[in-house]
Amino acid sequence: MQTKFDEYLEFPCDFTFKIMGVNNDTLEDEVLSVIQGLAPGDYSPKTRPSSKGNYKSITLVVKVTSKQHIESLYTQIGAIEDVRHVL
Repeated sequence: MQTKFDEYLEFPCDFTFKIMGVNNDTLEDEVLSVIQGLAPGDYSPKTRPSSKGNYKSITLVVKVTSKQHIESLYTQIGAIEDVRHVL
């Protein structure tokens, strides 16, 4: 990944992720499992269904330690089958 996180952020810092995916019962657990593996902590994700209820957004703040840490989180969260976008 060619990102410039290291130019704009001072690490460690809190970083907000917004994940959008298929609205099912396991999406939040799958996302939290990946995040716990890379950045263990106590998270309180905020979820919101789309207007038609087909999709769900999950917003949470993660303590990141480096540019590579952010990129790993983006890559592994994006690899979850039901995830459509990671912002």
